[in-house]
Amino acid sequence: MRQAGRSLPEYRAMRRSESILEAVRNPELACEITLQPVRRYGVDAAILFSDIVVPAAAIGVGIEIVAGRGPVIGEPFRRAKDINRLRPLEPEVDTPYVIETIKMLKGALDVPLIGFAGAPFTVASYLIEGGPSRNFTHTKALMHTDESTWFALVDRLADLAIASLVSQIEAGVDAIQLFDSWAGSLSRRDYAYFVQPATTKVLEAVGGTGCARIHFGVGTGELLDLMADTGTDVIGVDWRTSLAEASTRVGTHRALQGNLDPALVVAGYEPARQESERILREGAKHGGHIFNLGHGVLPETDPDVLTRLVEYIHSWDPRATQ
Repeated sequence: MRQAGRSLPEYRAMRRSESILEAVRNPELACEITLQPVRRYGVDAAILFSDIVVPAAAIGVGIEIVAGRGPVIGEPFRRAKDINRLRPLEPEVDTPYVIETIKMLKGALDVPLIGFAGAPFTVASYLIEGGPSRNFTHTKALMHTDESTWFALVDRLADLAIASLVSQIEAGVDAIQLFDSWAGSLSRRDYAYFVQPATTKVLEAVGGTGCARIHFGVGTGELLDLMADTGTDVIGVDWRTSLAEASTRVGTHRALQGNLDPALVVAGYEPARQESERILREGAKHGGHIFNLGHGVLPETDPDVLTRLVEYIHSWDPRATQ
């Protein structure tokens, strides 16, 4: 997952004096941070060092990523006129540093590179709430009291994500991941009506490039079938839902990604290995499966445990399921 570097001492040393957004805007630094987990762990793909709020920040939305909290917006979006603060993204002008980082990485990597963006709902929730939220009160209130403003906002954010992702693909990424991190806060009805159309717009637009698409959310077990019906190729599954259950809900026409609980890596190698074996068995029964954590790497993770875990996964024999 994209936070793979933050448990590494070499990452903390490089990030000591720079904010995340400052680091993203420095192609040499962003390139090095992207490479660090690949070197350390020997994983099968790299994921671009960036953040889901980079496009919004690049077009002038006042966003700061506060350590220990996350994205904070100085002036939340609460009214129809606030949508005018979201102009179209021009990647060559607004985010040239992302394009340059990707080009540098393509010359340095011998594994595929995954780019990403934030899904319209999750980015909208930050803009409306003013930062991370537990209950998404203002977001749900806007959905249910001013539908026209809500749909205009997520449509504008869908265009922002499309422009960002297409620029990443043109620069050379091999796959993209759309993070709808907080979609799990929604009911099935609200997701299908208020969120799914904008998400589908993004993934179908990217699908026209032929690039592989991954769609991931947290706490979305009850939404997996709806999330799969958005044009994605792969569904990310967090640790709350077994791959066996996810396979039933999604069907075998989509690959699955996931889903080791990150806390088990902190617990130590043996608990992580035992659970990983179960996940690998379930993934093998589904068919297409990308082993991954069920969310980001926790900062207190021992890098050596992850290194050993990757070695175990690479050595695992699918015939062991027979």
